[in-house]
Amino acid sequence: MDAGTIQQMADRVAALMDEKLHVRGRTLGDRLRKGAGKLPRAVRAEARFLESAAAQAQHPRLLVQIDDARVARAYDACLRYLNGVDRKARRRAMLAGMASSIAFSLFVVAVLFLAVLFWRGLV
Repeated sequence: MDAGTIQQMADRVAALMDEKLHVRGRTLGDRLRKGAGKLPRAVRAEARFLESAAAQAQHPRLLVQIDDARVARAYDACLRYLNGVDRKARRRAMLAGMASSIAFSLFVVAVLFLAVLFWRGLV
């Protein structure tokens, strides 16, 4: 595997992070620093390995030390996760979580309000 191929892999993962997770940055490393919490631990580790392999591939003497099979596995793991991310489902889950949180808070306030009314003998 040559340096251009590894860099293309890193660029593809970075583009998918922008497209699917809305993480901005110039390079894969920038995007990993900004949006690392949006990736599972295993995928984050694979993306970091891919980033370090892309940096290592820029130097001809270090290029021969890169394990091509490991780079391919890291790339596949990142693609598998990022292609499985559904933006609409993530947004729906976030809105459902917010709505349930608000509903629970209103329920607690209503129960406390009724408890105070009962305590004062107004109910």
